[in-house]
Amino acid sequence: MKIVASAALALGVAASSAGAQEMSFFRIGTGGTAGTYYPIGGLLANAISNPPGSRSCEEGGSCGVPGLVASALSANGSVANINAIAGGTLESGFSQSDVATWAYTGTGIWEGKPAVESLRAIANLYPESIHLIASAESGISTVADLKGKRVSMDEPGSGTLVDARIILDGYGLSEEDITPEFLKPDQAADRMRDGAMDAFFFVGGYPAGAISELASQHDVKVIPISCDDAPKICEEFKFFAEDTVPGGTYEGNADDVTTLSVGAQWITSAEQPEDLIYEITKALWNDNTRKQLDAGHSKGKMITKDTALNGIGVPLHPGAEKFYKEAGLLQ
Repeated sequence: MKIVASAALALGVAASSAGAQEMSFFRIGTGGTAGTYYPIGGLLANAISNPPGSRSCEEGGSCGVPGLVASALSANGSVANINAIAGGTLESGFSQSDVATWAYTGTGIWEGKPAVESLRAIANLYPESIHLIASAESGISTVADLKGKRVSMDEPGSGTLVDARIILDGYGLSEEDITPEFLKPDQAADRMRDGAMDAFFFVGGYPAGAISELASQHDVKVIPISCDDAPKICEEFKFFAEDTVPGGTYEGNADDVTTLSVGAQWITSAEQPEDLIYEITKALWNDNTRKQLDAGHSKGKMITKDTALNGIGVPLHPGAEKFYKEAGLLQ
């Protein structure tokens, strides 16, 4: 109780010293703690936060939004984040570009469900690589080799599950051809370590923590995914881009591996105030945030203002749009 009381007293002093500055909260829905969304979400939450009583940016303090306390929440990924934003239980979240576009237009996996017409974009962040990781002893060297194997597709509500189904179909397979499981990547990695999982899908920036840890303890292979081998995938789904997982990213995989990627995007609701999203977008792209992104995660280096508008299939939030026009990135 003493700790809580002291914290409350300190907060009260900080608030009073900040004058009439009000404190507001802004949540960022991410993914599982073993993926890439969660650490990137933490970086962005720190970058845009500037609680009452903090030193100003000019004085060497936070360059975030005055009075804002942002937090990154572990969640089930793209689909779950969009549903939470639509339902008002999250202010913002990360989503794959494909899932966001489907949700906004009521197409693809959103067909037959109400379109999430209130969805708005803050920024495109970085490319998310489609990982297919197989145990070396499984004998899997191509997607076609998944037939008859135990394969984790990721959990319901994730964008990975959506893309895993597209990849299987592109190679002439379905869930009926495999023994599917629906686990987070860290859980799937644990099962593989125990010899109870042959392969698993994960969509996210490399290096992914769960895969790096697994590869340091267990022989695994990164399996190639290519539109040359499965042209149907890229013909039907234009949001996929060719990608490469560089050799050496994961232990035991010395060569580059061809794969596909989608964009990781930061999305919010049209209901969020224009001034707030403008200030958040401005904080995202200031020089101080640039330093944090470059130092904080390998994918942080790929979050750049020049690619902030790439592949966005939903309208920009008016606050973000205002910033990009001022920055000369939009007419």
